[in-house]
Amino acid sequence: MRAVIQRVSRAAVYVGGERVSQIGPGLVLLLGIGPGDTEKMADALLHKVIHLRIFEDPAGKLNLSLLDIQGKLMVISQFTLYADCRKGRRPSFTDAAPPDVAKRLYAYFCDQAARQGIPVAQGIFQAHMDVELVNQGPVTIILDSERDFG
Repeated sequence: MRAVIQRVSRAAVYVGGERVSQIGPGLVLLLGIGPGDTEKMADALLHKVIHLRIFEDPAGKLNLSLLDIQGKLMVISQFTLYADCRKGRRPSFTDAAPPDVAKRLYAYFCDQAARQGIPVAQGIFQAHMDVELVNQGPVTIILDSERDFG
């Protein structure tokens, strides 16, 4: 699994010009799923994301987590995080999980976040989406299961 996390003051997803979801302060998580990814990996990623101390405390230090600020989470499936650009000029996406596997783990990840009491907004799986966000800080973090969580 791979994730790009952005701390936001607000974000919205549009499909066909219609807003399908939005959040206020919290995190936008672009979620890439590989063919060998598991529910255990999704659980580990979720734990890492919701406990990352990337929100400022009253002293201006990054000491607070998504849980601490009672923030919202927007999760967008993003198979392009598995792009292989080593050959030629057109990326290959063969390292991404097949859609049926990715859709199941994406739904599992979102369900588990909601079970933690986190308000979860979603994109629409396999839709062409316009994602609008205000990156606060800016704070952007990349997590990869091979190095950042188990």
